[in-house]
Amino acid sequence: MRRQTDDPEPVYEVHVFCCTNERPATHRRGCCASKGSEALANYMCRRGMVKAHGRHIRINLSGCLNLCEYGPVLVVYPEGVWYRYETEADIEEILDRHVLRCERVSRLMVLPDPARMHR
Repeated sequence: MRRQTDDPEPVYEVHVFCCTNERPATHRRGCCASKGSEALANYMCRRGMVKAHGRHIRINLSGCLNLCEYGPVLVVYPEGVWYRYETEADIEEILDRHVLRCERVSRLMVLPDPARMHR
């Protein structure tokens, strides 16, 4: 749904949700937790606070975001852009370019294949 003219202003300029969901090791779709998402998401929380420079940025650890095959994943709102990340350097790039400069990090963007999702 698009913002309405009478909607209140958003609390945050940028809101990031980082999947830290954990499933059994035998689950066919895997999970972000088994790929190190919690430590990386916690790193992003710490670094995001340092880099925010007074901007209203919120980084949350979340449950399953249902793009397990691509994990670990995060989504940045209000744009709704999805990223895959593996390293602290990936997180730094997402923070610097997308969160702070409103640029896309195309090499890390997830372009979900609907045929692979929701199985």
